[in-house]
Amino acid sequence: MLLIRQLGPADSLEELTRLLHRAYAQLGAMDLNYTAVNQPTETTARRLAGGCCFVAEWQGQLAGTALAKPAEQTSECEHFARQGVATLRQFGVEPQLQGRGIGRALVQACERWARERGFRELALDTAEPATHLIQLYSRLGFVPVGFVQWSGKLYRSVVMSKALQ
Repeated sequence: MLLIRQLGPADSLEELTRLLHRAYAQLGAMDLNYTAVNQPTETTARRLAGGCCFVAEWQGQLAGTALAKPAEQTSECEHFARQGVATLRQFGVEPQLQGRGIGRALVQACERWARERGFRELALDTAEPATHLIQLYSRLGFVPVGFVQWSGKLYRSVVMSKALQ
């Protein structure tokens, strides 16, 4: 059984960080230096600030996570700094549980969160070489709207967005 809920004070950020490491391991193996590949727990906590972190439980175990955040005026990504844009970040599902709708449910929770706060769209980015993720996000209704080259990253990212009705 799948349960999607907000991260709570009793949840372990260490466990959440380990989940992110597992979820992003394939991307690390592709030589893509996503932050979540090896970020310390302190970075996980810092990235959660100002947003709403959702977690998925599958049969009582942590199975996935997604972070919804308002746009930031100081973002390196021009699209992420736009008025009315919420962002989807730190999104990952336990590798052996992928393909069961957990990711879709997490994205839907982020969409609801954004819609309830008056955002008109939900945007994300992913590495251009991660074509499997671009295809996944396309299936979830996101469309490419531009590119960004994040400081310190070895790849260019595709920025994708989904209009919220």
